[in-house]
Amino acid sequence: MAIWRGRNGSPTRVLLAPVGDFPDALLERLSRRANMPVGDRRLNPAPAWNANRGQYDSTRLIAELRRLYDVPVVGAAAVDLFVPVLTFVFGEAEMPGRAAVFSICRLREEFYGLPQNPALVEARAVRELWHEFGHTQGLAHCRDSACVMSSSHSVVGVDSKTDQYCLTCEAKLAKAREVKLPTASR
Repeated sequence: MAIWRGRNGSPTRVLLAPVGDFPDALLERLSRRANMPVGDRRLNPAPAWNANRGQYDSTRLIAELRRLYDVPVVGAAAVDLFVPVLTFVFGEAEMPGRAAVFSICRLREEFYGLPQNPALVEARAVRELWHEFGHTQGLAHCRDSACVMSSSHSVVGVDSKTDQYCLTCEAKLAKAREVKLPTASR
């Protein structure tokens, strides 16, 4: 079970929240793999739409997730995300904080004109979910290219890393937040 410890030290379970038309079946599989229950409300991404860019502002989605949920939450989206200084992002998180969002838009093979590959999308989504969760726990990008906290600027980078924290990042998580990491399906 993914646990977040706030400043007062009290443990709170982290929710996985659907954003927009995120596929329900994938959401359930990610929920099981991450041991994060699915939130009971679906966030409408419309307030984060930026017509000039044709993308959704991930920082605004995080603010909307914070407004919708008063507990730690990772939003799962299927829309194209951006922050103003980058062309796109796979996700964004408060660091440290209690809200994050990731998107499968650019994790899908069909985004690149290739045939669908649901298993690959799921594997990539798990990596990005754990990556953004790590940021909420105060983890910065890691130099270990296999660590889930390594920075990814392309889908090739996402594919290059594993869905696990390296020993250094895992130790930082345990020390800084006393996080109990799930062991099943990781």
